[in-house]
Amino acid sequence: MAQIDVAELYKATRHKLKLNWVAGLDGGANQLKSENVTKPSLALIGHLNFVHPNRVQVLGCAEMDYLRSLSIIAMQQAISNLYSTDLAAVVVANGEKPTKELIAAANAHNTPLFTSPMQSPQLMELLSHYLKQAIAESTSLHGVFIEVQGFGVLIKGEAAIGKSELALELISRGHRLIADDIVDFYRISPDRLEGRCPELLQDFLEVRGLGILNIRALFGDNAVKPTKPLDLIIQLELANMQKPQALDRLSLKTQHERVLEVDVSKIVIPIAVGRNIAVLVEVAVRNHMLLLRGINATQQLSKRQKQIMQKESKKAT
Repeated sequence: MAQIDVAELYKATRHKLKLNWVAGLDGGANQLKSENVTKPSLALIGHLNFVHPNRVQVLGCAEMDYLRSLSIIAMQQAISNLYSTDLAAVVVANGEKPTKELIAAANAHNTPLFTSPMQSPQLMELLSHYLKQAIAESTSLHGVFIEVQGFGVLIKGEAAIGKSELALELISRGHRLIADDIVDFYRISPDRLEGRCPELLQDFLEVRGLGILNIRALFGDNAVKPTKPLDLIIQLELANMQKPQALDRLSLKTQHERVLEVDVSKIVIPIAVGRNIAVLVEVAVRNHMLLLRGINATQQLSKRQKQIMQKESKKAT
């Protein structure tokens, strides 16, 4: 699982969450290892098993009211209980002002202390969503990642087989480029992968004979997209490289490829002279939509064939 530090979190979310870094300025390198964002109400009383290390803790109105209700010694003890669990960062939400003791403890433990005017439930939801995306398990795959008719399609194949040319034709037909050459995939839920373009390669597509193309400049902002969930893998293979027995004309069995422990539907398209691969990809995506709705043309044909054979058999008897 990936990790990010608190400084990265602050940089990425400070405007949206209206964060103000008020103490613990030396703790920016603290690592965040979980997407969970919690409110440590019971930890302030001393129930430390409810607080886990390397996480963000949010203090809302209830927690701040509780702290202010304590004597100085009791408040210091409660704050000591909170910081004894090796926190990554603390956020005081709801526009509450952190106490002097809270600021002193943040500086002493090198734990970043932020404030925000946002309501704590909304703040926690946004933080959790960002962290889930940022520290998700990831891998990088070679290929071209395209949005075709709303579906995220990874086009794979050997070098020089024509992946980029195919992507260029699909883009010219109104579809959108996410990434060329290298695609970073993140497991954002148990059964969902999200593909993202590395920052260096955003907007660019390399086509042999033309060099590097800026797709955004050529086709406009709507021709590119930074991220997209992965729905389908299309493998391009030279037709003369496939063994005849390997071709399944009826495609009774759905193929899958396992990526980050998630099974992704896969279609193998043979490449041969005269085949319009862009049309085949578009139709493959449309057929994938039908399969998701339970409409399988192969099964329909097979069922019809059996019905006709049964009728012929009855006539013969």
